[in-house]
Amino acid sequence: MIASGVKRAALVSGAAEGTTELNAFDGALLAAGIGDLNLVRVTSIMPPHVELVETPPQLPKGAFVLVVYSARTSSVPGENLAAAVAVGRAPDGFGVVMEAQGKDRTQAECEARKKVEEAFRMRGLELSEVRVAAAEHRVRRCGGVVAACLFF
Repeated sequence: MIASGVKRAALVSGAAEGTTELNAFDGALLAAGIGDLNLVRVTSIMPPHVELVETPPQLPKGAFVLVVYSARTSSVPGENLAAAVAVGRAPDGFGVVMEAQGKDRTQAECEARKKVEEAFRMRGLELSEVRVAAAEHRVRRCGGVVAACLFF
């Protein structure tokens, strides 16, 4: 077993415009407060000992941070984008983080919740808590949205 050193997690989200889709994605990360971090993507398991907090602390620029995220970008003016992540937890604290995208915030949030419910059914676990973070944006030129669960 490898200990991760992770003690807390937080849900964040953001949306932005940019001159390119990559810049829009970067802007969405900045809007979520995680644009100056090196994000190391991990699969969707929430360890039972990790405390889910409302906001992450100010982390050092360039820090390598574990994350589960959902993102969408588009360069189609007028298109609506949404991304969501949902964290579901069992009574003992074990959980899963699920990502979803959609045309609006409600659709993305609903899809992320459904994925959490299915993951718990598959594991035969009782779902005691669900938290969701989502972002929505209507594209003007190039837009991006991101929702993330940050582990620190």
